[in-house]
This record gives sequence, structure tokens and C-alpha cells, in this order.
Amino acid sequence: MKPRDDVADTAEATDATEVTAAGIARLAGVGRAAVSNWRRRHGDFPRPVGGTETSPSFALADVERWLRAQGKLVEVPTRERVWQRLAGHPAGPGTALLHAGCALLLVRDRPSAWLAVSAVSDERMAQLLPGELDEVVSLRFGVRRRRAVRIPDAVELLPSVPLLRGVAELAAELGAQRTYEFLLGRHTEANPRQYTLTPAGPAELMARIAGPARTVLDPACGTGALLRAVAPRPDQCLYGQDSAPDLAALTALRLALNSDATVRSMACDTLRADAYEERKADAVLCHPPFNERNWGHDELAYDARWEYGFPARAESELAWVQHALARLVDGGTAVLLMPPAAASRRSGRRIRADLLRRGALRAVIALPAGAAPPYNLPLHVWVLRRPVAGAHPAPELLLVEAAGLLAADGRDKQLWPAVQDTVLDLWHGFDRHGTVEPRPGAARAVPVLELLDDEVDLSPARRLPPSAGGGGSAELATVREGLGEALRRAADLMPRQTEPGRETASRPLTTVGELARAGALVLHTGTGTGPSGGPVLTDHDVLAGTAPSGTAPSSTGHDGTAEEPAVLTEPGDVVVPLFGGGAAARVVDEATAGAALGRGLVLLRPDQDALDPWFLAGFLRSTANHRQASSYASTSARLDVRRLQLPRLPLAGQHGYRERFRELAAFEDALRLAGRLGERLVRGLHDGLTDGTLPPE
Repeated sequence: MKPRDDVADTAEATDATEVTAAGIARLAGVGRAAVSNWRRRHGDFPRPVGGTETSPSFALADVERWLRAQGKLVEVPTRERVWQRLAGHPAGPGTALLHAGCALLLVRDRPSAWLAVSAVSDERMAQLLPGELDEVVSLRFGVRRRRAVRIPDAVELLPSVPLLRGVAELAAELGAQRTYEFLLGRHTEANPRQYTLTPAGPAELMARIAGPARTVLDPACGTGALLRAVAPRPDQCLYGQDSAPDLAALTALRLALNSDATVRSMACDTLRADAYEERKADAVLCHPPFNERNWGHDELAYDARWEYGFPARAESELAWVQHALARLVDGGTAVLLMPPAAASRRSGRRIRADLLRRGALRAVIALPAGAAPPYNLPLHVWVLRRPVAGAHPAPELLLVEAAGLLAADGRDKQLWPAVQDTVLDLWHGFDRHGTVEPRPGAARAVPVLELLDDEVDLSPARRLPPSAGGGGSAELATVREGLGEALRRAADLMPRQTEPGRETASRPLTTVGELARAGALVLHTGTGTGPSGGPVLTDHDVLAGTAPSGTAPSSTGHDGTAEEPAVLTEPGDVVVPLFGGGAAARVVDEATAGAALGRGLVLLRPDQDALDPWFLAGFLRSTANHRQASSYASTSARLDVRRLQLPRLPLAGQHGYRERFRELAAFEDALRLAGRLGERLVRGLHDGLTDGTLPPE
């Protein structure tokens, strides 16, 4: 799929892609400080063509030409080159994503047509592409007036041609679907405030609660995460709608590249102008906008969808709940991600009561805080079912507090897959039998009559029986015994007193960057990906000294491979966090080895014939070292690992430092364990005294 020579010669003429200093640093494999130095020292460095005075942007073609002439252009992976073109697209990355998605659909569904249009000059390719794209897009999404994906004309496409050639090249390596997932994921990560994302874990949980369905609707589809999580079926129809035209188009392209299902996506305000008013779905999945006051309260007062009561202006979420029920077939299931306030606000109690009386609301599941944005709140999942005429309303409502299903040290290790499986077991059991055995602090089937009081408060934490304080007196005794042992071990490991050493300020130093160039160590940056469902070492784990707590995303390609190459830890690796401003470095042991390296981490793999890992990690933790190697923004600090320093010593001279640094690490681990057990004991005693399971004596 590589272009002909005469095509390549015209690429720079049509390439208006811009790149920032950070992008230049990634292309050259250096830090941003090096780019600033090049700008000051080299008069022929490319001039800015855009951006701002503090954050200028440069023409990518000019930058690549200058780096190549200076011998500074390293071999950049195809995915990185394509991402730089997309991020610096003159019309913006959103437009670039839409153009790339259309091209990938053509590459996947009609590869011969793509080969024909890409084997000509850029100008001619831009003229030929609209017709080919319109044909393949119409085949997948229907007629023009009823679809969200608009075909760009030749003038709009011309600046995108170099990007589209690169996208096709990347698709030859990864496949069309994984290529688009990579680009979309990079874009949303780079612009987190522009999108309200549904993480893969909660999306999969919601889709599995809804169960197998032939027709699935998401009336607030965003980037399509919920519909993408639906288990594919050959006869499936997926319907999306969003008020933002670019999101509706991105969803359509993402779903079409992900499966062969019939895909329809519309761009219009769902509550004010429902595109699927006449359609009924087997399942509805929805992550609606929260706390939205301008949802149409005044003009929709007499809308037929408000079967359970007219929502107050401050209850937009209950408007989405009733919209979802109105679009279901009888007996169909709707699963919505809701803010916790929707379960208890007084302004919504009458609608909640009618949902309960008529058997439409079947479960409220409180997720652990941090499962989905906003991450400081424990969001709820509401499970609803459209009542069947003549059927008796369900007498009980399932309430689940998923945080109660986590291990006692869940703050250090969030076992999301285990929590998800337990929630699904509870829901499926309740759905089959109409009730479940109560689990103190975690789950209970509550009689509807018990909930129909003045508040109609459906918050699971307020309706579940409390768990035994700290696990009961027997468990507290075990914790107390473990704490005593941890304190004794910490005292035994306390570092011995030593005499002050001689002045060492003049000893020769080297940097991590110099050691990497000399081959004494290799640097890797974390991607957060790995074998599906495998452990991921996060920056929090390194800072807290805990076991790998992350999980590699299950929403990878159909072949089970990750969207980005995984970096797996090995014994003797040294891992350093890039953010936070704290001096931290961790030597990977046998227990941690094999975990994937999370984002925000850098792994240093030393040649142990020349560089001892403990010697390396110990000096990398120096407070002064971190201070001189860190750069600061207004609200954060970032570490330039290559600037970290350590003494030039032969391997024999490193051994003394190795033993002392290992002793300090063991002492630190003992203190951490004692701290965790102490907090657990105090919390358990407080809970036991307040809930009556422990007597004050």
C-alpha cells in the first residue's frame, strides 16, 4: 500500500500538518528542553507557523526535513508518525479522525478501490476519494439525509491526503479496526475535558447486564463505548444518537469498523428531536449528561414519554430514564449510568415511586468511586425493564453496593473483574428468581413497600444491612496480632547509625541519558496495555509500594492483542513515575515481574554486568536529583528521567550502596505494612463500637 515515488514527491506540497515542541521531542527521541536548545542555537531551525507565543507550532514537513539534515530524526514507529499528522491537522484532530475513519472503512470493505485511488498524486487522490467514500459509507449507514457521517469534498480532503496514506500504512500493520481504536484513544486521552467517556469496564458490565439483544439503542452515544461493548451478533442493529455531530459520526465509524452489524447514527438533540421516535429496541444503554438544566423542560411539558411523571428542571437524568423506557419493546431492558444524587433527590421522589410501583425499576447498583468519571463519585447503574401489559409488578428491588465487594485493601488493589463477575451473578440470580440472599454491606433484595416512604431513597448504602465492624472481633484480633508483628519487624529493620561520610560533591557523575546512549541500560515508556485482563503496574502502585493493581483493557482487537505494544516488567528492572513531584523508584522483584508497565511510568532495564539495579534505584530516589530533573507547570510536575544523575562507579564499588538501599527498602515496606494494618484496626474498632457489634468495655 506504499505510494509511488511520484506520489511521495508531492506529499510535502500538500501536507499542512503542524506539530508542537512536544511532538518534535517525540519524533527525535529527546526531551522538550533539547528542542528549546535547538531553537536557540540553530538559526536554520524551522520558524513557527501557528500556535501561541508560549506554545508555538511548526510545519511537520519542515521539522522532519531539518531533523533529517541534522541526523536527529530517529526511526519513528508508524503509529507515532500517523498520530503526529492527525494531532497537527490544519482542520483539527476531530475532522482528521472523521476523514481517517472514512478512509479506513474504504480500506477494510473495498481494498481494491483504495489501492486504485491511492496510486495517483495527492491532488488527484483528493478528487477521486469523495465518490469512493460516498459509495462505501452509503452502503454501511444508509442514505445521506439519514446519517451522521458526511462525506468531505476534494478541497476538504486535500490536506488530509498525507494522513490518509499513513493511516492505510498503519492499517496494514494493525488492521483497520485497531488502527482507529488507537487514534481515537490517543485523541480522547489528549483532550480529556472535551469528552465524557465511559470506561471499558463499566461499559462491558452494562452491556452484559442488558444481555443478548438484536436491536440496541444508545440515545447519548458519545464516542460509542457502550454500543462497542455489546456482544456482536450477525443479525444485530446498533442505533446511536448524539447532539454533537462529530461524536455521532465518530460512533458510526467506530462501530462499522468493529463489526458487520447494521449501524445507524444520527446527530440531533435526543430529548427535543428524537431520531428514533417510531423505533423500539430490545435494549437501551445510556450514559446521559448529568445535571443538565437546559434539557427541554419548558417545551416538553406534555411529551408522551413522561409516563411516570413530568421531571423537574433539575431532574434531567429522570427524563433520560423515561426516554429509555419509551424506546423499549415490552419486556426490554434499559441500563443507565446515573449520578448518585438521582437516587435520593426530593424533587424526583414521585417519579422514583411510580417506577417502583409499576415494576419498571429492577436494580440500583452503586459502583466503587473511581470506576467512571467523575471519578470522585460512586456512580450508580440503574437497571430498568419496560412492563409487560397484564404482568404483576416485581415485589422487590435489587440494591448492590459494589464497593462492599472489594477486598479490605481495595484502595490499594481494585479487583474490578472480580467485582464485575459478582455483580453479574447477583443480577442474573435476581432476574431469574426475583430475590437474592442478602450480603451484609454488599447486596440485598429490598421489598418495594419498604422503599415507598416519604423520601423514596434508593441509595444502596442507606438500605443495606451493615457488615460486621472490621470483620468482627475475631478478624480484629488477627489484625492486631499482625500489626504487632509488623511493628516488631520495622524496629528490627530500623537503619543503623552511621558516621558522617567524607565530602563527595566532587565525585564524577553521569546521567541516565548518557548511560542509555552507552548501552548500560535501556529505557521503556509505559503504554498501559498488555495481555487482555493481565495485571498492570500503575504509578500509584510504585508510589504506595503495592502489588500491580491495574488491569489491561479487555476492549482490545478481536485477536486479543493490545492496541499498543506492551512493556512487561522483568526482575531487576527499575520503574520511575513521571508525575507527582515525589522522589520514587522501585526495583521489580519476582512477584511483580510479568506485569505490564502502566502509563506515566518509565522502566529502566540495566545491564547488570555493569550497573546494579539497587544502586541505580537508590540514587534515582534522591530528592535533590529529582528537583534538578523536574519541570513544573502551574498545577503539576514532570520528571525528565534522562537528566537524573548517579555516580560513575565500577560494579564492585556499587555493592556497598546496593546493600544499604535494599535495607532501606525493606524498612520502608515494613512501615507501610504497619501503617495499613494500623488504619484497618482503627477503622474496624470505630465501626464495631458505632454499629454495636463491639461492646464499649
